[in-house]
Formats: sequence, structure tokens, C-alpha cells
Amino acid sequence: MLLITIVVAIVTVYFGAGFLGGRPVPELIRFAQFGFFFNEFGKYARPTFVDLTFYTQENNIGGLAALGALITHPSSILATVVSLRSSLIVSAVIITLTIGIVGTVLGFPLALFFGVMGSERVTPFPFNFLFRGVMSTIRAIPALVWVFIYAALVPLSPLTAMLAVATDTIGNLGRLFTDELEEIQDGPIEAIESTGASRVQVINFGMLSQVSSSFVAWTLYILEINTRIAVSLGVVGAGGLGQYIQQNLNLFNSFRAGAGLVTLLILVLSIELLSSRLRARLRPSEHDSKGIIESIQDLADGRRWLGRGSKGQ
Repeated sequence: MLLITIVVAIVTVYFGAGFLGGRPVPELIRFAQFGFFFNEFGKYARPTFVDLTFYTQENNIGGLAALGALITHPSSILATVVSLRSSLIVSAVIITLTIGIVGTVLGFPLALFFGVMGSERVTPFPFNFLFRGVMSTIRAIPALVWVFIYAALVPLSPLTAMLAVATDTIGNLGRLFTDELEEIQDGPIEAIESTGASRVQVINFGMLSQVSSSFVAWTLYILEINTRIAVSLGVVGAGGLGQYIQQNLNLFNSFRAGAGLVTLLILVLSIELLSSRLRARLRPSEHDSKGIIESIQDLADGRRWLGRGSKGQ
């Protein structure tokens, strides 16, 4: 069975690559620019951080010396941050973090509303499917599409990316909230109802009280994913670290693009490690605190970069 699975996988990849490449695989291999690819990859491994701040850029300070300049000239950090320029790494990182954090905070209230109302424990069937349908519709449209939809409202910018992340949060986080409510215990609900409590009190003290920690844990998880989405949105011109990397790749500034990639790696790993630690404390029976190896392995999960790594999707 294993051998058959491997053969099927190889055949699928072989003919799929040929179909997408528009020519047989042997021709694709023959015309591939392996030399150019490995040459550029080698440049990525030797990043220059000359665009770290205004000071390093104006004085053409690269390499580890640029990192030292952050300590010796801290005033340049503030000036770089307030400039909101995606052409500077420090500013680009702050823009990316702001998109992810503000987008999550903005989407949370509606995610909570639709998530709670989408549960059959709160809203009777089939009316709960009205709320589930809204969340499903939102999830069906990737954040990369939402950012262009909102471009009709405001020009393509970090603000557009923030609105796209907030909308994506409503669908993804709301679905997680709904699923969590479906798994709560009946005991506390019956105890609250026996006291003559109103429906709102039953929902608040009998249902939401059981899942409050879980809701916070899932919000942290979505925040982690939203940071990756913010980077992906930057690639299409919405600002932040993704835009910095894309611009330098387009101009074949491989050493500077490498600096952006290294910064991206550090940023994503830091947020994932922090998020996993916090979630492990909130829900010790369901979340294991990740180590550095597990976090690095998760970088290969493309669904998280596009907001498709959530439970129940």
C-alpha cells in the first residue's frame, strides 16, 4: 500500500509539473536556471542590513555593524519607526506587527458575535446557520483577495491590509469560537438555568465562562497567523516587511532581500514561540508549548501564511 501511494504521488507530481510548466518535465529541467538560482540563494545567505534605520542607510552601514548602530544610535530607531517607510527594515517590521495586531483587535468583536450566535446552543437551528454562513463566506475569500476588495475603499496601503486582516479574523476566529461552544459541558448551564437566570445570564455565566480561557488562546493563535498574513499582503504592495522583500527581489538586490528574509524569520519565530507559550499556560491540557525546532518546521506550512491553518477549515 505504501509503495502504491509513493508511485501515485510521483506520477501525480510528474504530470502535474509538466501540465503547469507547459512542457514535459525533462525540458523543464533542461531549461531551468539552476546556476542563477543558487547564485542568488548564496546572496540571500549573506544579508546586508544597510536599510535597518535612517542612520545605517545614510552612512551605508551594513552587516553586524548595522545591528551595533541600533544600540549606539537609539534615536534613529524612533525616527525610522514614525516615518512609516517600508523601505527601512525597522519601520517595515513595526508596520507588519501593527497590521496583524490592530487587524486582530478590530475583527475580534464581530468574531465573538458571529461565533457565539453561530452556535446551536445559543441560536436555534436553522437560524444559527445564518451566522455560520456569513463566517463561511468570509473564510472562502482569502485575505489576499480582501485586500484588493478594500482597495476600492482606500488606496492599497497598510490600512487596506489591516481591513483585510480584520475581515479574515471574523471568519477564522468566529468559527473557532463556534466550535469551542459546541463542546462545553451541560452541567454549568443547567445549574445557572435552575436559579431562574435570564437567557443572557445563562449564555454569559453558563456558557462563555467555560470557554473564556480557550477564547483567549484561540485569539492568540489567530494573531500569530495574522502576522504571517500581514507579510503576505505586503508582497502585493500593502506595505510592511513583505513589501520590502518584494521590492528588493524585483530589483535583484539580493543581499538586502536576504536581510529582509532573515528579519522575517526572526519575527515569525519570536511571535510563534511567544504565542505557543501563552496558549500552553491558558490551556495546558490542549496546547503544548512549542520549542524552536517545532516552530521552524511550522514555517513550511503555507496555509498559515494565507490564513488557512485554523481549526475546522
